[in-house]
Amino acid sequence: MGQIVAAYDLMPESTDVDLDSVMKKIPEIVPAGVRVLESKIMPIAFGLMKVNVGFVIDDTDDSIGGMLEQALGSIPGIENVECISSTVL
Repeated sequence: MGQIVAAYDLMPESTDVDLDSVMKKIPEIVPAGVRVLESKIMPIAFGLMKVNVGFVIDDTDDSIGGMLEQALGSIPGIENVECISSTVL
């Protein structure tokens, strides 16, 4: 079984989105085979913040990446999901 470590940025729809509640929702919605390493709120610019999340992903399922991105994009208040880095363990 191989594993991938990946980092994602979750961009909110506006500055009014409660990013703390977004971070609490992440462990609840990730698909089986994905483990959350860490999550943090980071500044982007002009008062806009984003959520940065690290995952360990079991790569035995070819569709796991798509399922993860779809799950992250389904969080209320999230407008865009972007994988910013990934590496094989």
